[in-house]
Amino acid sequence: MESVFEESGVNQLIERINNLDENSQALWGKMNVSQMLVHCAYAFEDVSPKASIISQLLIKLFRRSTVIGSKPYRKNMATAKAFSTLNKNPDFDIEKERLIRGISRIHHLGVDHFDNRRHTIFGRLSADEWNTFFSKHLDHHLRQFGV
Repeated sequence: MESVFEESGVNQLIERINNLDENSQALWGKMNVSQMLVHCAYAFEDVSPKASIISQLLIKLFRRSTVIGSKPYRKNMATAKAFSTLNKNPDFDIEKERLIRGISRIHHLGVDHFDNRRHTIFGRLSADEWNTFFSKHLDHHLRQFGV
């Protein structure tokens, strides 16, 4: 899995993103490629859609190990309503650049910035857990679109 804290990992992720185009088709799931880019960009931004208190608790209790654990995500996993983009019709080029900017921002902030930093839902995470959070989710969706 690529590391968002290493230059080579960032370059590999961006190369994979650049292999997408607005006609890329999902191998599973309901999102189109532009919706997927928006969905993935949320993770790399300081402000993400707010989940309800109950959703946050359920996600923390039942999904923490899935999100930052070593096992890959299952295909067709349900997306929390707060992070769904199915009702959006985003511009592919704008969202692609938004995601790339987000990845670059995280990379430039670096490991020390994220070590023991608090996630709004999962609580304090180590830098390794943050990297897993960022990289594993993005890898899952890039594989969803065959890159």
